[in-house]
Amino acid sequence: MQLEKRDFDAIIVGSGPNGLAAAILMQQNGLSVLLLEGKETIGGGLRSAALTLPGFTHDICSAVHPLAVASPFFETLPLSSHGLEYIYPSVAAAHPFVNGTAATIGNSAEETARLLGADEQAYLDLMLPVVRDWPLIAPDVLGPLHFPKHPLAMARFGFPALTSATHLAKRFKTAEAKGLFAGMAAHSIQPLSNIATSAIALVLMASAHLKGWPIPKGSSSRIADALASYFVSLGGKIETNFYVSSLAQLPSAHAVLFDVTPKQLIQIAGHRLSSLYKWQLERYRYGMGVFKVDWALNAPIPFTAAGCREAGTIHIGNTFEEIADGEQQIWDGKIPEKPFVLLSQPSLFDATRAPAGKHTAWAYCHVPNGSKTDMTEAIEKQVERFAPGFRDAILAKHTMDTEQIEAYNPNYIGGDINGGVIDIGQLFTRPVLRLSPYKASAKGIYICSSSTPPGGGVHGMCGYHAAKRALRDVFDHRL
Repeated sequence: MQLEKRDFDAIIVGSGPNGLAAAILMQQNGLSVLLLEGKETIGGGLRSAALTLPGFTHDICSAVHPLAVASPFFETLPLSSHGLEYIYPSVAAAHPFVNGTAATIGNSAEETARLLGADEQAYLDLMLPVVRDWPLIAPDVLGPLHFPKHPLAMARFGFPALTSATHLAKRFKTAEAKGLFAGMAAHSIQPLSNIATSAIALVLMASAHLKGWPIPKGSSSRIADALASYFVSLGGKIETNFYVSSLAQLPSAHAVLFDVTPKQLIQIAGHRLSSLYKWQLERYRYGMGVFKVDWALNAPIPFTAAGCREAGTIHIGNTFEEIADGEQQIWDGKIPEKPFVLLSQPSLFDATRAPAGKHTAWAYCHVPNGSKTDMTEAIEKQVERFAPGFRDAILAKHTMDTEQIEAYNPNYIGGDINGGVIDIGQLFTRPVLRLSPYKASAKGIYICSSSTPPGGGVHGMCGYHAAKRALRDVFDHRL
């Protein structure tokens, strides 16, 4: 495909939430911006399709969006005016146990704590300071490493956040509280014994108490559509079906921001990068992958625990010990018999997702990076374990292994949906240790993907901060 002969102030390569955020911020500042997407549709991890049967809409990657509504940048945008509507399940997330009960995350820390029995006060002691301080520290937590605007509040968050989930879970006495915390921490996609795995859990739980864990009405693609609509309304230009493999393909621009991971940046712009910078990029570490299943269902999933039948998200893994053991096995390159499963059931709350009386569900488990192991049976056994009769409701299914997930989105190297390991070694220095993690060694080239701080999730903050840096460096705009 040939682009029109026109110069732009800035070009954004990749239309995931970070690419869209970067494009919007630069267009808001009066620049002429071109957004390029290699696929037929925009969105990156925000695409949806009828993967199983006609009339059943499935989110291909992200499905539930606590960080989208908690994003300091997205919350400033008039996305509701561009067709985005969120639906909030009455229970943000539930964690079932083999005894037929479930721990649940409610709309407040107090509500959640009351259901944890002997751990009520321990939960309040942990979460109330985070919930209170989150509006102050969110811009710092969801950004590059720098001196925080509210150092005391950041210190109160950082002390527990920088510990391992294994260590922090020792605050709790009950299996319910420990299991609930393990499911939250497992979103870090690494062993729960790793330093800073508690940070992911604390952010997600605070988001549940402050903003909820919503699903977009219609599908996750509605978030991307709203962002794109707003961008175009500002005068921005989008071109799809334009896969960038070389800088030579691009029109002239003062700045180019890449919503890609280090591996792709080397392929596209390696000849322009310094040997030291390229050496650092080559040592960037990718994490565990995922195996995903989508189901078309004849009925809701028959979870034994009532709380699970009211939750948008289910964390399936039973006890803290079981989840921690499984995640460690995967980190070590093994396949656990009972993997931790993240499941979403959007049609319980959004009737547009399936024909009348029918339902959709979405689930994945972690696997070693690049694994081709078919985890369908293991995932379905885990769901059936807590919802006897689940398999009887399956009308059709669609699966994606790590290779297929990477083919769907080249940023998901080996099935890694976080754009690289978010451990202590890459939490704030991703993709390299540098004064600005967004600025490449070549003038005018920036990286704005989830391989930069703050990492994975639909929040757009990587793109926001990269664009903010480019605006200052190239266009002398200081925000």
